Parts: sequence; C-alpha cells; structure tokens
Amino acid sequence: MAEPRFSGRSRLAAFIAVFVALFTSGRATSQVPLLFWSSDGLPPLASTTAGHITTNDQLSAYFTSAFGSASHTVLLFLQDKLSKDDFTVFGGVFGNKQESAFKNLEAALHSSSSSLAVPAMEWTDSSVILTLLQEKLGVSPLLVDADTLSQLSINTSVSNLLLINLPYCTGLHKSCKEVLQNNDEIMGKVLNIMKAKDVPYTAIYTGLQPSRVISETSVPNQSVGRSLLQAPTPTPAPVTPPIIYNQSGPCIMLWAKNLNVSLPGNSSWIDLAADRPSLAGSMCNETDSLLVLTYTSGLVLRFAMSNRRYPVSARHWFTLDTVELQVDGRTASFSGTRGIYSPAEYSFHCQSVSSFQDALLVPGSGQNVSQWRLNFVDFQIQGFGLTNGTNFSYASDCAGFFTAGIWMGLLTSLLMLLIFVYGLHMIMQLNTMDRFDDPKGPSISVPQSE
Repeated sequence: MAEPRFSGRSRLAAFIAVFVALFTSGRATSQVPLLFWSSDGLPPLASTTAGHITTNDQLSAYFTSAFGSASHTVLLFLQDKLSKDDFTVFGGVFGNKQESAFKNLEAALHSSSSSLAVPAMEWTDSSVILTLLQEKLGVSPLLVDADTLSQLSINTSVSNLLLINLPYCTGLHKSCKEVLQNNDEIMGKVLNIMKAKDVPYTAIYTGLQPSRVISETSVPNQSVGRSLLQAPTPTPAPVTPPIIYNQSGPCIMLWAKNLNVSLPGNSSWIDLAADRPSLAGSMCNETDSLLVLTYTSGLVLRFAMSNRRYPVSARHWFTLDTVELQVDGRTASFSGTRGIYSPAEYSFHCQSVSSFQDALLVPGSGQNVSQWRLNFVDFQIQGFGLTNGTNFSYASDCAGFFTAGIWMGLLTSLLMLLIFVYGLHMIMQLNTMDRFDDPKGPSISVPQSE
C-alpha cells in the first residue's frame, strides 16, 4: 500500500499519475483499485515499491489502525466493476481535465484532509471489502442512495456503514464513460449531503470485481528478450533425502541414487532407494557403527563400519568392513575394506559400488554368493565425525588420481619426448670433415684399389 499525499492543484494531477506509474509495472493478476479519503484524517502508512499488490491481510491491518477506536461513519461506494484502465482511459491522464469522468472524485480528494490510494488490491472475492468493514466497525451495512441519505438521521455516537451501490457499463445502452460520469455525480451528491449534515466521514471507492483481467495463461513460461535457440532444460526429478540414524544426534548418514540388488533365481534388479526403511537395530559409537535397513519387502541391508588409527598415516580412518544382504533367512556377505575407506572425519563417495564389475564389494570367502549381486549408484556414506549435523562432511572419492585419460596423455608425452631426445642425440653425433680440397694445390686422390 502506498500513501500519496496531495496539496494544492498538484493533487489532481498526482492522483492520476500515481495510478499510471504504479499500474504499468504491476503484475498480471486479478486486482481492483481502492481510494480512501477522510474529513478527519487517516493514519500514516509506509510507502512501498511500485508494482506492489496489497493483500487482504495488509488491508485488514490498515483497517484495524484506521477504525480501531471510537466511532466512525464510513461511506462505501461499491461499483459493480472497477479496474486500473478506467482511471487511465477516462480520468484525463494527459492534463485534459475537461474530459475527465471523475471530476467530483478528484474534487473530494483535493478538499479532504488526507487521502490514500491503493492502486492494486488483491481480488479474490467480491465480498472481501464489505466483510472486512463489517468486522472492524461491528455493524451491518445500510444500503442508501442520495435521496434516502438526505432524509436519514445519522447517529455519530456509534459506527455507521453506509453502502452506495454504483453500476458499471454493460455495452448495451450507455458508454462506459457516461456510466462513470453518472456514478461520479452520485458520489458528488452524497458527499455534499454529508457536508450539509456536518457529519465527519471516511469514504472508500472500489469495485466488487475487476472490469478488466489480463490472463496469465496466454503468456508461456519463458524468458522475455533474446535467448539461445536450444531445447528446454528438463525438470530435474525430486531428490530423495538421505537416510540418517540418530543416537543423541546424527551419527550415520547414507545416500544413494540407486540401491540395486539381485537375488538368486531372479535376474531382475530391485531398487531399494525409493523406499524408506526401518532403522531398528542400528548403533554407533566412537569405534564401530552399524546401519541396519529393514524394508517392507523383507529385504535387510547391513552396513558395518569401523574407525581405527593407523600408525603409518598417523591418523584415524573409517572402513566399510562388510555389507550383508539378508532375505528369507539367507544371508550374503561382502567385504569392502580394501576399496571403501576414507579419513574418519570425511565421508566416502563413489559413483558406482558393485560386487561384480570393478568390484569394491568382494564376496566373502567360503560362501556361495555368485548369484547375489549388489550395485549402488552415486553412493555416499559416513559413519563417524558428523559435525555438520544433517549434512555430509567433505567426501573422499573412490576415483583414482591417474585416470585412463591421464595415463594416455602421460604415455603419449613420454613417447614424443623420447623421439625428441633420440633425434637430438643423432644430430649431436654428426662430425664435419677434417680435410678439404685446396683449389690451388693438387687434388686429393683416394685410391680405390690396392
């Protein structure tokens, strides 16, 4: 909400200018304008940015401050329809006041002690304004017109809500400008009657609904202006939250894009990442952690981790000792000690953790686990040192430093270096002749045979 205050002749021009400036930057949503003026004065309001749309809660808060104490007589000029374009088209925006359809309204704003313009008020229901005023004033509205108001005795010791309904053009007989001019004349008569009765009042002019609504569905959801001709970016799938085991605080975290398992007698993969398992049986302490994932399908995954100090590196490391898969009383165990480890204060991450190709999970000895297969995609786990609460610590990745591409580049560079060194060595071995022909002396003869 904004509070433009007017003084002198500049108030008439400022009234229309506020609507033009603020409406042009408004959003394309259903909204109605609201004009507020009083013969007694209105509470001040902080100004807001251009294009702001006043919500019903903000309007209710302002009504509370304006009508919170004493008794008030409120004139509600409620037009069937009203929008910003009615002021910009029929209000003499470019200084031609003789063509304005709101002469009495502008005069009332000019003569009032204070006024308030709400250029864009959120419109959700036609009865919002009337309901708010009834709630704040504690009275029911009284429907009046200029004739009945002149004969009405107004008791100023109590609050009064006088409702004046105004029509809007239907396009059948009168033009919109003629209808708005007639409405303006009605407002002028009502205000003159209140002035003659010497009754202090607060007047509100607004609409039951917007007369013009710009539909947002006709505008596609794309950036305005120049852009690259490219395929639209697909909407990313929602990210599943990590599995967190709490024991007086988070102590074990696990996340994977896919937790694929394959059971004996069934070649198809079962993805467990989409289900939220039970963590009953899990435990953690400073040296050992156990994460037990029990799924509704009957499958159970156990991740056993340990935290040990290794004198060679002079630091603690955590290792994923075993991963057990249990179903129908059968259990398969896989060891991850040789490939799944990281510093104790870090988490471990790997794009692919499997038991059959580039295996980081090695089947246990003496067990027939050839038909049991595990494949964890984008796998990350941390069993110790969760100092970041519900966030993983820095990840130690399983990818080696020397990838295949790095090795190919190094070997190619080494081969080129060897060729260069060999060529340089050959050039350095070239020797010049130590004897040359003297053109003034006898030529050198080299015997060809003995």
